[in-house]
Amino acid sequence: MSYRRRDARPRLALWMLVALGDVVLLLLSAGVAALVTLVAAVTVAAAGVAVWRLSRRTAMTTGTDAVTMPLTSRKSA
Repeated sequence: MSYRRRDARPRLALWMLVALGDVVLLLLSAGVAALVTLVAAVTVAAAGVAVWRLSRRTAMTTGTDAVTMPLTSRKSA
């Protein structure tokens, strides 16, 4: 009889749903101004992450210069 260890830790999705419910309740109590502020903050954060990732990618590709080496033919035995 085989026994697999069960992972009894709570799943991340449950905590995400709880956090989403908290955000919805806060938005309902605060109103439309909080919704606009939240959307603006998420947009600015996403744009910042995108710019950071693109700048890292271009810095990594431009920092290395390709060196060309002549290929030598192999001699058959």
